[in-house]
This record gives sequence, structure tokens and C-alpha cells, in this order.
Amino acid sequence: MSDYSWLPSLNAGLNATAALFLCAGFACIRTGRVGAHRACMLGAFTSSVLFLCSYLFYHWMHGSTPFAGTGWVRPFYFGLLLSHTVLAAVVVPLALTALWRAARGDFQAHRRVARWALPIWLYVSVTGVTVYWMLYHGYRTA
Repeated sequence: MSDYSWLPSLNAGLNATAALFLCAGFACIRTGRVGAHRACMLGAFTSSVLFLCSYLFYHWMHGSTPFAGTGWVRPFYFGLLLSHTVLAAVVVPLALTALWRAARGDFQAHRRVARWALPIWLYVSVTGVTVYWMLYHGYRTA
């Protein structure tokens, strides 16, 4: 059996990269730099797609990793994980719709969807890194 223990770190890095692209893309569009915005959003989308492929592969090969935290942090972790998971499912059609509308040149409709997609996508990316950190670095068992 191969060692896939490096994949969770890659996944967290891809989530962090998506979050940085999202923030940069937002800053670009607010300052009228449409081409840079487009590049950043395609970077965020690519990072997120690579994350999803890597995540699914890792969990297919490795299975799940139990959370070792106890006390107050345990319900906090599972609450964060639940909100992350639900919103990750919600953001997929939102992001695809926003990208599709932008690609078609329907920027008014793009903005209506992006107003919801951006904060949810950013939340999912940041909480993905937080869940990774809590699961793999925050609480280790001997």
C-alpha cells in the first residue's frame, strides 16, 4: 500500500490557494481590473477542482481520519465541519453558474450570483484549511 499521508497537506494548500485567488479576484474587480479578476477567478476554480480531485482520491485510498480532540473543541470541530461540508455542496452550483454567466458575457446575472458565491466559496476554502489544521496538527494522539 502506498503512502498518501502528504495529500492532506496538499489539499490544505490548494484550499489556501483558492482563498488567496478569491480575495485577489475580489480586489481586482473592485478596482476595475477585469482581466486580472478573470485570471484570479479561473485560478480559484482550478485550485478548487484540483483540491476536489485530490481529496476524493485520498479518501478513496485512505478512508477517513477520526478527530482526536476532546472537550469543548470536539463540538466546535464537528460544527465547523458540518457547516463546511454543507456549504461546499451549496457553492458548487453557485460557482459554476457564476462562471458560466461570466463566460457568456451576462455580467449583470454573473454579479447577482457572485454576491452569494464569493463569500460562501471563501468560507469553504478557509474552513477547509482550519479543519485540516485541527484534524492533522491540532490534536495528536500518542
